[in-house]
Amino acid sequence: MASSETSLLRDTDEATPETYGTYESEDAQPRGTFARQLSAFDGYALLISIVIGSGIFSSPGPIDANVPSPGAALLVWLVGGLLAWTGALTMAELGTAFPGEGGIQPYLSHIYGEIFGFLAAWSWIVAVMPATLAILSIVFVESIYSSFGVNDTAAPITHKLFSLLILAVISTANSISTKTSTRLGNFFVVVKLFSIFLLIVAGLAVVLVYVANRDKDLGGGDWHSRGWFNPRDTVLPDGSKYNWRSATSWELLGHYCAALYGALWAYSGWDKANYVAAELRHPSEQLPLAVNTAIPTIILCYVAANTVYYVLLPWKLISITDAAAVTAVTHFLGKGVAIFAAVLICLVVAGSLLGNSFVAGRMTVAAANKAWLPKILGTVGQFGPWRTSKDETEGESAEEAIDKGESPINALVLSTVISAVYILVGNMRVLLTFNGLGEYTFFFLTVLGDIILRWKEPDLHRPFKPFILIPVIFTVISGFVVVRGAIFAPVPAAILISIWLTGVVFFLLRKRALRG
Repeated sequence: MASSETSLLRDTDEATPETYGTYESEDAQPRGTFARQLSAFDGYALLISIVIGSGIFSSPGPIDANVPSPGAALLVWLVGGLLAWTGALTMAELGTAFPGEGGIQPYLSHIYGEIFGFLAAWSWIVAVMPATLAILSIVFVESIYSSFGVNDTAAPITHKLFSLLILAVISTANSISTKTSTRLGNFFVVVKLFSIFLLIVAGLAVVLVYVANRDKDLGGGDWHSRGWFNPRDTVLPDGSKYNWRSATSWELLGHYCAALYGALWAYSGWDKANYVAAELRHPSEQLPLAVNTAIPTIILCYVAANTVYYVLLPWKLISITDAAAVTAVTHFLGKGVAIFAAVLICLVVAGSLLGNSFVAGRMTVAAANKAWLPKILGTVGQFGPWRTSKDETEGESAEEAIDKGESPINALVLSTVISAVYILVGNMRVLLTFNGLGEYTFFFLTVLGDIILRWKEPDLHRPFKPFILIPVIFTVISGFVVVRGAIFAPVPAAILISIWLTGVVFFLLRKRALRG
């Protein structure tokens, strides 16, 4: 999971809410930060590089633990992909109808009022992004342990301390040299695609060997001897077993929602389709083509990779690991090769950590520049009130200073501290649900807002307009997933609600203070 949020710091004078939708052609739209020089294939490649991240290596365990069968797990991956697909198409509509802006905050502000835009930013800064960094730090450490055969999701304090160390190292790296860290992105993209390719090749090798000689199975054995859709008792992280045959329909829905959050984590980044649109030559034509080819490709990769996990591993192992890829390679080729696999996957996770840490800092700076947060969080090149470099950046925008190599150190410190709290008090599976609830509440509101805009502003110029059933499907499914997920996981939901209430109070008090 890695993305670029440079548009959050863009000069918003170039397109105000009053001018949205008034541009009758793409050539007449205001010029954005990036030149329109990408093809549909470039958009396809960008979406794949944004979406495919560490989730494919870490989410299979939490998903498997919440479904009654491997076949059901693969269906969850498929449904998660379809939900991402409908969401990406709707975000593309908003991204082309509201030129010059990026992210969901301006959409929410335009549709519901500024406080909703603030709460989205507040949620990403205080909950979603820190939870993302915490999950990635945990996955990094668990991948290392898994290469040595340790698959205990109820991690001891040493695992948490190592996760804190990784988080601190990544945050420090971003604080020292932001430009260097972002330039590593292409390398990490190659590594993640190469890792998935190796997994699929391993699975095909096991299947072909078994087809050639039924007495020789190099995988886990269950894949050809048990029914893929037959309910089985799931081994939970605490060692107990869950009997799916005794679960009620309401309980099953709760588990499926929790499983879906794991898949949605892996598909994170689909909402960045509008960033791709900003750089396409003809977005109204090329953006649908990019989305409608990239998302199916990602779905195919994810379903194929998870099928391989069930081929390579005994099924009882998948539900208890938070590093399925390393566990699969360890079981298939031994610890020696598993260490190599762990290195590859740790590189993927490190890339996601670097990118998301950078994004978290920029999000905080953007909110501070809008006066939503204290001014000190919008500074660059200084720790607290003290300058950390000799170059003065007064008179420059935060974006210009960052592009020259300055880092938003205060924003990064805030993100690191909040992430550290999540590492200490939570675990990966709780954080996945927490992250999903935080993200999809606002994705639901955004896509619902798109439907509202079609009714309230039917004359809004929409260069790209998917069939109305697309946003309706996303709204219905995401709304149900959020509500049922909150009921199934009341503690993360209660924490999120308290964060939102705190945000409302903070917003109102800050507005009053600024007016005074």
